[in-house]
Amino acid sequence: MPDPASKPAALIQTLKHRLLPTVGMVAIAIVIWLVPAPGGVDQKAWHLLAIFVATIVGLIVKPFPMGAVAMLGITATALTGTLTITEALSGFGNRVIWLIVIAFFISRGFIKTGLGARIAYLFMAAVGKKSLGLAYSMVATDLVLAPAIPSNTARAGGVIFPVLRSVARAYGSEPDDGTARRIGAFLVKTSFQATIVTSAMFLTAMAANPLAVELAGGLGVEITWGIWALAASVPGLASLTVVPWLVYRLYPPEIKETPAAAQMAREKLAAMGKMKPGEMTMLGTFILLLILWIFGGNLGIHPTTAALAGLSILLISGALTWNDIITEKGAWNTLVWFAALVMMASYLNTLGLIPWFGDTVGAAVGGIGWISAFLVLSLVYFYSHYFFASNTAHVSSMYAAFLAVAIAVGTPPVLAALVLAFFSNLFSSMTHYGTGPAPVLFGSGYVEMGVWWKLGGLISVVNIIIWMGLGGLWWKVLGLW
Repeated sequence: MPDPASKPAALIQTLKHRLLPTVGMVAIAIVIWLVPAPGGVDQKAWHLLAIFVATIVGLIVKPFPMGAVAMLGITATALTGTLTITEALSGFGNRVIWLIVIAFFISRGFIKTGLGARIAYLFMAAVGKKSLGLAYSMVATDLVLAPAIPSNTARAGGVIFPVLRSVARAYGSEPDDGTARRIGAFLVKTSFQATIVTSAMFLTAMAANPLAVELAGGLGVEITWGIWALAASVPGLASLTVVPWLVYRLYPPEIKETPAAAQMAREKLAAMGKMKPGEMTMLGTFILLLILWIFGGNLGIHPTTAALAGLSILLISGALTWNDIITEKGAWNTLVWFAALVMMASYLNTLGLIPWFGDTVGAAVGGIGWISAFLVLSLVYFYSHYFFASNTAHVSSMYAAFLAVAIAVGTPPVLAALVLAFFSNLFSSMTHYGTGPAPVLFGSGYVEMGVWWKLGGLISVVNIIIWMGLGGLWWKVLGLW
């Protein structure tokens, strides 16, 4: 029998975690709604801003799951007459949204077929005889999987972490008995920083990346899969080379030689046997998708069309079943919150609010030159992530506004859009709550919070130097500025 005394406690918890934050969201919306719109801003745009801000606050405080908060926002836009019901639901027909949703389905094939684990063990067997080489094997695995797995949480938590945990356990490195520093802590911190960088390297490597692309498109800036990957390639590979070495120097493992890890990988590969038909289908589909995402534009094939073709191959071959599709909750959840945020951001732009903000702030800072102004804007955008527990919330609330200002002060539009998009991933390196993989890896208990923050803060500076320095030179070669 449930304890009657527990009912008041449960009610208090419900009040604390749901009702009070919901009341706060509504109060914020009402306050903004009642404030007269600034001169030059349409009142309907101002009302939509009120709903948008309340939705973003809901994504941060999370009184309900993200999808539920987004659905409340959609309902509010239609119920208040701010937008028509057709306009409120327009986000669900966005092709970029479907690209990321389909990529979620495709990524399930890597885990289901075992191809993701096989790739990890292949790299480990090849370069895992030393602890630094072992770390680079995790980095290489993440890099290979990133283009087709849009959830960095799935990559880091579903593929990398189980392998990492097995290695740490094999070397007697546990999080709670004083042995974390043997090798487990080093591998955890390195793998986390690697997934942050790989998330910045491909449009389809993190769920909020297509959101940035869509917001940039609303301001007239087109970013393709190929342009994103090409622009990120040089600074990304540099970061993936430097950061693990830096962690190794600043936070070294006690165990430097790891021949048993390479041997364990070979044993795992032997146990897996030859590639199964499902794995071969998955690998072939992955290669086809990369080709179409890179060169499809020349053939008139949109990336979403390519993704649909890849998914169809996996379904026809049986590598994935329809049950796999309907049980992929992350994809359907992403569809809902993505559609809501894209819809609101699009209409904030259409109704003139974002251009007004860009022109107003741009006029205030435009006298200092676009390079200096953009550098300041980028750093503010980057380090404001200390206040966010979600890449999506950060991108939704600040990306379009900062991009509008950057363009207004004279920054080349494609350069501004890409740098802010890259930073929309790299800023997650700092805290133990700033992105999905952080709670997974930090929650393993291997790395203390103080160390996590200190290393994260330092690595954030290193990444900024690499991406704005070496990256800036590379982007000059590409003609982006």
